[in-house]
Amino acid sequence: MEPRMNLFDHEIGARIGKRIYAVSQVIQESPLPGATQELVQLRASQLNGCGFCADIHAKDAEAAGETSARLHLVATWRHSTVFTEAERAALALTEEGTRIVDAHGGVSDATWAQVREHYDDDQTVALVSLIAMINATNRLGVILDNRGGSYTPGRLATVTG
Repeated sequence: MEPRMNLFDHEIGARIGKRIYAVSQVIQESPLPGATQELVQLRASQLNGCGFCADIHAKDAEAAGETSARLHLVATWRHSTVFTEAERAALALTEEGTRIVDAHGGVSDATWAQVREHYDDDQTVALVSLIAMINATNRLGVILDNRGGSYTPGRLATVTG
């Protein structure tokens, strides 16, 4: 099935896509660990039902050395032993930040305290921004009906470049 529209085939869409990618580059270059970034993006994409983004972040994480066990267990991280306490805090923030509409209270003080226990100011800003950006990207992917399955690791940079 073909996507409804290719964002990059249109001037405004290409400009928006390049700016989204530029923000993502700032986050990638931040002190937030790369493995955490990929796990967060994968988990948000799973929650939002964005196969396109889940495909990208699972494959890019694997290409960067992430283990298949951790990638397979990210959806069930609360019942898994393979994630650090810092990663668990980031995944909890991801879920609460992604599910704002049905979390009723938004991000809990307990989750925020866990994040602040493990991440400094720069890492926290990057983490919060990452969660916001992947949620925006997931919505683009789902609305435009981009499907997962055909992504080649590392290709995202060449598409948006």
